[in-house]
Amino acid sequence: MTLMMILSFSILMVLAVPVGYALIIAAGIGVLFNGYVPLSIVAQQVYDQTQSFPMLALPFFMLAGTLMLGGELGRQLLELASKAMQRWRGGPLSTTVVSSVVFGGVSGSAVANASALGSVLIPWQKKQGYPPALCAANNATSAVIDVLIPPSIPMILYSLISGVSVGNLFLAGFLPGLIMAASFVFVCWLVSVRRGYDAQAVKVKKSELAMLALKSFPAILLPVLIVLFLRFGFATPTEVAVLSVVYSLLLSLLFYRDLTWTRFCENVVEAGVATGVVMLVIMGSAAVGWVLTFDQAPQQMAAWVASNISSPVLIILLMNVLMLIVGMPLDMPPAILLLGPIFVPLADAIGLDRVQLGLMMVINLGIGLYTPPIGTTLFISSSIAKAPLGATTRELWPFFGMAMLLLLGVSFIPGLTLY
Repeated sequence: MTLMMILSFSILMVLAVPVGYALIIAAGIGVLFNGYVPLSIVAQQVYDQTQSFPMLALPFFMLAGTLMLGGELGRQLLELASKAMQRWRGGPLSTTVVSSVVFGGVSGSAVANASALGSVLIPWQKKQGYPPALCAANNATSAVIDVLIPPSIPMILYSLISGVSVGNLFLAGFLPGLIMAASFVFVCWLVSVRRGYDAQAVKVKKSELAMLALKSFPAILLPVLIVLFLRFGFATPTEVAVLSVVYSLLLSLLFYRDLTWTRFCENVVEAGVATGVVMLVIMGSAAVGWVLTFDQAPQQMAAWVASNISSPVLIILLMNVLMLIVGMPLDMPPAILLLGPIFVPLADAIGLDRVQLGLMMVINLGIGLYTPPIGTTLFISSSIAKAPLGATTRELWPFFGMAMLLLLGVSFIPGLTLY
């Protein structure tokens, strides 16, 4: 049943069927191939996922992000990052990296980050004389920092299938996220030095920076508050997500005073559409997960690997390779929901911490977002920059190398995932 389901899913992906529909259809074909299980089990699994209380955290976090980024706050954050960085060599490029760190604590989605920041920063960077392909590569890779900085939608999905605390995952993502940001800033500086891109003689008063930092502080504070509330058990992830929406509404109404009824409706629709896309994938993954569990595929794979490969180091390397391969054609939500049930028992068998596995999975699949042939942030950034895909891919390598070094560090140095 599992093999028929995998074969069907592969064919549907080649035919460019949307992932959510492909998952549901493939699970149905697998059940029909069995002949003894009623097809209604697929509908039951799909429906059950919509009745999960923790799943409510997804739309509320998305709504909080759209509320905060859609108005004055988003402009203040961008202005703070650009004026703080543009005096340095490669500063305009580094602005994208720093903005991704700040926006990561608000949007929770790498794809949303790539679209929002790229549409504003890439045209500006091109006017500063930076090649379109380099701007696109920088935007595509920096957007992935978003999935490491709380609130991270992929981490919430991983927690649902692994049983790991969302608060622990959010806290563990801070240090790797900052390391990735620092390494990308270094790449921006190094590329600018090697190619002779001079620093801009821009004078920014400290008082002006202090004022921008003060105006942006409420948004920068949000991820810290989220982690503290979850870490010390003040609220559940869903309750924290609702509080984030209330926090965003109060900021927009009382602090920035830029929230209109029209913008509120637009933000709700935007968050609803994004939630619908993710939920369809989650519903399809639930049906696929049931088929895998029915056939005991995860347990059989874990037992086979444990009995045939004795070295935990080699097993971790193989897991990373498989996640990188899967992350190329699949977006992060379906990849996490498909690989999680398989890798969690395997991690338990070799003594790998589940939080560490979650960070490995998020970084791996994040790299897949800008890796050909189907890199979502890669295509978005190249389209915004109007750069050939091949040229953008060539500019990716320094960023890709830094991300791979971080991945190896997280895989084999548990101290990098402090929680």
